[in-house]
This record gives sequence, C-alpha cells and structure tokens, in this order.
Amino acid sequence: MRAFTAAVVISGLTLLPISLPAADKLTFDERVELVRGLMAEYATVKDFLPRSKKSLAYESSGSWDKKKWEEAAKEFGPAARVGDTVQITRVGLEDDKILLEINGGLKSGKHWYDRVQIGMGNSTAPISNGQVNPTTGTNIEVLFHKPLANLKSADVKKMLAPLFDFEKHSATEVYAETLPPPIRQAIKEKRVIEGMDRDQVLLALGHPEHKSRETKDGLENEDWIFGTPPGKIIFVTFNGNKVIKVKEAYAGLGREAVGPEPTPR
Repeated sequence: MRAFTAAVVISGLTLLPISLPAADKLTFDERVELVRGLMAEYATVKDFLPRSKKSLAYESSGSWDKKKWEEAAKEFGPAARVGDTVQITRVGLEDDKILLEINGGLKSGKHWYDRVQIGMGNSTAPISNGQVNPTTGTNIEVLFHKPLANLKSADVKKMLAPLFDFEKHSATEVYAETLPPPIRQAIKEKRVIEGMDRDQVLLALGHPEHKSRETKDGLENEDWIFGTPPGKIIFVTFNGNKVIKVKEAYAGLGREAVGPEPTPR
C-alpha cells in the first residue's frame, strides 16, 4: 500500500513522520495543517494522565476507558496530574486514528548497542558512555473508527478538550508575543518573511523537507525548502541566521518547481 510520508522538527523536537495510506481521504494541505497545528503545542491537563508505552486509547467523541488508564497508572505511574502543563512532542496520522506522543513518550533510553563492548586481549570497554536520556511521558491514540477526512487541528483540539486545555497561553505563544508585529503576524499566518531567524521560521512552517548550502563570493547561504509536489514549494534563503529571500513556486508530480501556482480559470 502506498503511503505519504514526511517528517517535521520544531525547536529540536523530532516529530513522528506522517504516514498515510494512499486511500486516505485527507488532502495534502489537510495533512500538513493537522501536523503543524498540533506539533509542539502545550496544554494544561484536566484529568489524570498515566504513563504508558502502549498508546492510550482515546475516542474522538471525547471519552476513554478510565479503568484501563488506571491500570496503566498502577504499572508505570503518572505522566501528568490535573493542572500540569504537557507538550505534544510527536504527531502521527494513520488511516483511522491520530497518534500523539506527550512529553517525549515513555522510553528507558537504553538501546541494544549500549551493551556492546569492544577491546583487545582480556580488556574490553563499552562503546557507549553509559549516558541515557529517559523520558517519562506517554502516548495517546485518538480513535475515529473510520478514515480521517475533512479534519483540522482545531477539530482535534476540541475532541481532546475533556483531557487537555489548549486555550491557555503556551510557551510558544508567550515567545511570539515578544516579537515585532510583522514577524508575529507572519508566524500566525504560517508564512515566512525576510528578517526572520531560524527559530521563527520553524514556528511558522515547521521543519523543511530539504536543506542545501552554497558559497558564493565568499558568502555562505543556506536554503530551506518546504513542500513536496504536487503543490506549492517555498524556498527560504538564510545568510547567517537571518532570512534574506523567500520564493514561492508551484510543482506538479514528476517535475521541478516552475514558478507561481497557476491561477484557476
């Protein structure tokens, strides 16, 4: 089965690649909006949230099996209590559900290669320095029981309202409010303007699909490319940490970007 895949990273957060069956009813723009609208979002917890390696089932109607969640809490403990602030650190879209990783999920940080040792003679040493980065979050799957269609991130937030309050200001919103009005407005509208830095571009568009660097006349520029055919492609050029050029083009399947998106007649 063919699948659409893309990966996004914001401010150091690696987000689960979008993986969608070709038969999915979501449009490309809807998929992108869902991921960008949910990734890295902060929320205040309104009910007890247990840790869990296996995704906690949450119905799109806003209900969940509290008994099963209590069992998970007894085994792994709490990921967050009422009033705590959590963050969505990964987003995944499947045929009939949305996967959300909260606060990094629940990971021990250990890998098989942490136990590998190398050496000569009778002396060996581990190849890992022993440092691990465990996380104590959790995972949630929002169940729709039918193919995802006609869905926006605001709709998903409403579905999660019994569990999460997204209305309170997040750290991202607080940061955005300190920015000059033109940059703040551009981030709100999910677009890039000249003068932005890398963090501001990440807030506006997420992580680029491709990056490239070029040195010309002793100056090194870096291009970030957003979007995949068919559809709009955005080229953002940095000099140092500042955007110096933004270009939009339209690309069809199997061909390069060829200029502005044609106006429908």
